[in-house]
Amino acid sequence: MVPGIVYGGDNDPLPIQIPFNDLLKKLKAGRFLATLWNLKVDGHDDVRVICRNVQRDVVKDLPTHLDLMRLRRTSRVNLHIPVEFINEDAAPGIKRGGVLTVVRADVELNVLAGDIPEKIVVDLTGLEIGDTVTISMVNLPDGVKPTIDRDFVIANVSAPSGLRGGGDDEDETETETVATEVEPDPEA
Repeated sequence: MVPGIVYGGDNDPLPIQIPFNDLLKKLKAGRFLATLWNLKVDGHDDVRVICRNVQRDVVKDLPTHLDLMRLRRTSRVNLHIPVEFINEDAAPGIKRGGVLTVVRADVELNVLAGDIPEKIVVDLTGLEIGDTVTISMVNLPDGVKPTIDRDFVIANVSAPSGLRGGGDDEDETETETVATEVEPDPEA
């Protein structure tokens, strides 16, 4: 059993224990920290919770403690939502050898607990080498807002390393190094 605590809402914190194997399966399945769960505890009302933290053993990397927060469907919460990139074949910059550089594989968003998106989809259609994808270019679902106020970069299409390094070789051949011989001082 893995110990845990359920906090938040109008009730006192509630200590719980979750079967180790069940928790490990859910953790390995992914999206555990961004999923709303129905929690049933003997002698208490059913509550909707979201995991806020999983402490792990330093050496074995296995879960040792769990923090769950009570939520209502109308509660707003900040979560890291994964980003999926589509239509790479429709991006001329990638077709010509450009490389998609993912700056943020997930984005922290403020969402309603009842409407947590599974992923954010970024369409790469029409991107050229040197273009960037910012959060303002992404169609976010209704009621979803980024937690960062500025227009941050999610990904960009950069030139392949062979094209980027081509200009440096010419600069090195044009500069010459002049070496002069220094006569030793006879008095030294």
